[in-house]
Amino acid sequence: MDTDNLTKQIEEVEALSSIYGKDWMIDSEESRSYSIKIKENKNEVILYVTMGEGYPSKNPPKYELSAPWMDRKAKEDLHYCLNEIYLENVGETVIFQWVEKIREVLQMIKAREPAKKEQKNLCIENTIDLSQLDIKCPDITHGEVIIDRKSSFQGHAAEVHSIDDVNAVLAKLKQNKKILNATHNMYAYRIERKTDKGTTMIQDCDDDGETHAGGRMLHLLQILDQKNTLVVVSRWYGGIQLGPDRFRHINNATRQVIQQAGLLKK
Repeated sequence: MDTDNLTKQIEEVEALSSIYGKDWMIDSEESRSYSIKIKENKNEVILYVTMGEGYPSKNPPKYELSAPWMDRKAKEDLHYCLNEIYLENVGETVIFQWVEKIREVLQMIKAREPAKKEQKNLCIENTIDLSQLDIKCPDITHGEVIIDRKSSFQGHAAEVHSIDDVNAVLAKLKQNKKILNATHNMYAYRIERKTDKGTTMIQDCDDDGETHAGGRMLHLLQILDQKNTLVVVSRWYGGIQLGPDRFRHINNATRQVIQQAGLLKK
């Protein structure tokens, strides 16, 4: 590793450890992987970072965010904010700025909660035409369609090993107009992460407007002890309310597609 980069990394770790105390954790000294909990009120985000050989002179640190309570759009905006911070400070250490930006976003979310329906993007509007992108991602298995009273449910599953894999699969699915136009595309995932201190699980979910659906899907993945698994369930609403039956169909679609993909643990 470049001596100057290593020196800056060591100095940054010492500073972050001093500033954030027990919230700053060393996951692996060998791979230079760390995590920090950022909490404001009842909302918490865990930022996982790995300082590669090119950081900070050439590349940003690799990072992942864990925030099961945060909706998809807010996460996309937060990722954009962090990437912008790096681009504005190429060659300099940025993790402190990232942590404080996340804290600022959490404060903004709390302040806007009473007007949640009118909440706008935290940074910019996303205007990228996904259909024009060549997205490389893990293989996706599409499950059987479950139909009940004109509503349709279909599961999609993939083996994932990073947040980048998750985002790639979600973007790939959106290239399908039928899936993109579904009433809800709820998802949940669990990713096993090994560190010097043992194994941790990165997990998250998104209701996409179907209240509690993502959380139920994540709970099912936990019960099944699924690892490195992402499941998306698309629902096309048929105009007739299904009540609690909709959760049964969502769970069935989740389990069925995991099994079909060969990911179901035995």
